[in-house]
Amino acid sequence: MATTRNILKVLRSKPTLEGAGVHLKRAFGFGTTELFDPFLLLDDFRGDSPDMYQKGFPWHPHRGIETITYVLKGTVAHGDSMGNSGVIGPGDVQWMTAGSGIIHQEMPSGDPDGKMYGFQLWANLPGKSKMIDPNYQGVVDAEIPRVNLDNGGEVRVICGYYNGRRGPIKNVTIQPEYLDVSLPPHSSFTREFPAAHTVFAYVFAGSGLFCEDPDPFTYDVKGANYFDTQRREQLDNFSLIVFGPGDQIKVTTVENGVRFLLISGMPIHEPVAWYGPIVMNTEAELQVAFEELEKGTFIKHK
Repeated sequence: MATTRNILKVLRSKPTLEGAGVHLKRAFGFGTTELFDPFLLLDDFRGDSPDMYQKGFPWHPHRGIETITYVLKGTVAHGDSMGNSGVIGPGDVQWMTAGSGIIHQEMPSGDPDGKMYGFQLWANLPGKSKMIDPNYQGVVDAEIPRVNLDNGGEVRVICGYYNGRRGPIKNVTIQPEYLDVSLPPHSSFTREFPAAHTVFAYVFAGSGLFCEDPDPFTYDVKGANYFDTQRREQLDNFSLIVFGPGDQIKVTTVENGVRFLLISGMPIHEPVAWYGPIVMNTEAELQVAFEELEKGTFIKHK
């Protein structure tokens, strides 16, 4: 019999300034990594006016990680040290494996209404893969499978499998699943996951119940962080839900519909040495990376 994953932790994304002056909200990142392993960071860069995003993310390095950019509105122009360039548009995904090192830039532009919406997720690479050659998997909106649910909802399968449909992103070490789930009012959604996987959801429209246990709950307040296992209130925009052990998650809606990212992956269980855009296993490896940046030997790819 499948056991439902209760909520382990709920976070609210917090305003952060990144790049050359991009106003975004960080769901998690640059803190403890064990809870989210193998993931490192999730940024919500939805902006309603150009002053929030137009300064962008000029040339900067990455090593030892993968960055996953998912655009909903507007565009992101990109270029890199391998000579690649292009534009990520609405509904498109770019899965970049930085590996041994890449230098790139990402410059957002708004839609005709000045809106630029999207997310960036960072996934760690295991030590054996940190120095592999950089690689891109670019996927346009039309290539992402849509699964229509019986309740009128929809699941966009970016990576992994859902209901017999496979997402276009492939050959990723941490066995991730990345779904964009939309549910109408008065509906439910259940999804099974491998018991060993880390699973979290990020709500960006509407609200929903992310735990099926109807009993009362208690929680401790520590700043903006809430801890509980039986949270029955509706969680809405900018809420990050981390699920505990179990085989499946269940989401239900009442008077509102909900839309959320549902992400999972196999933990790496390795030491993390992290400074800025570079994530390695040891401080010595970090030092080598930054020394190579200074010497001009950081780039290993041809």
